[in-house]
Amino acid sequence: MRILLTNDDGIHAEGLAVLERIARTISDDVWIVAPETDQSGLAHSLTLSEPLRLRKISDKHYALRGTPTDCVIMALREVLGGKPDLILSGVNSGSNLADDVTYSGTIAAAIEGTLQGVRSIALSQAAIYADGRRVVPWEIAETFGPKLLRQVMDTELPDGTFLNLNFPNCKPEEIQGIAVTSQGKTDFALTVEERADGRGFPYYWLRFGERVGNFRDGTDVAAIKNNKISVTPLKLDLTDYAVQDRLAEALGSGVAG
Repeated sequence: MRILLTNDDGIHAEGLAVLERIARTISDDVWIVAPETDQSGLAHSLTLSEPLRLRKISDKHYALRGTPTDCVIMALREVLGGKPDLILSGVNSGSNLADDVTYSGTIAAAIEGTLQGVRSIALSQAAIYADGRRVVPWEIAETFGPKLLRQVMDTELPDGTFLNLNFPNCKPEEIQGIAVTSQGKTDFALTVEERADGRGFPYYWLRFGERVGNFRDGTDVAAIKNNKISVTPLKLDLTDYAVQDRLAEALGSGVAG
């Protein structure tokens, strides 16, 4: 099995090293094409106004000055010269739950892999915040990732569907099992923080606060809150079929005349 790895945290991210160790429990034919620098929050974006610069780091390890989406495209079209059997994206530093999936470069790489007709799985590890410090318990993903991937990677998926895996921020012995979940809905206390540079000119940081909202049972957010590994099938088709039917009925007489 040929496996392609990528991420949005960059080629030197600890989570990518964790993912490579996970992947090597499945196959020896593991390739990495990952962004040269951190590309978090860039979603499913393409680099169209600047050149893509590819750098070989070592055997089967490449860094690309581009987005996670660029990495998947370059891997299939240039580095591998064809499709791998599996694309793994992550392990992301921090969870990708609920509305995160619309911002995440980790998810975007899995989206692009799915668009290219390759089975794709995104993996993310929830972080712990204590005393103002952010700690990522990578041992959770590394302990449970190999077995979980073996369980899900051969499951039949419809065209246009990929998997989003999230590991909770607890100790390995505190894991309460695996939950197959739906995409949740939360609100962020998103703020804009104004600061001043060395010359007194203002600049701004976007800051995410604590998730708030009703963490409905069966969702990815509820699973992580309850120390369960979340497995969410996501699909590329964004059509709201219920509204489509209502629109068809409302426009049944036509709008041209």
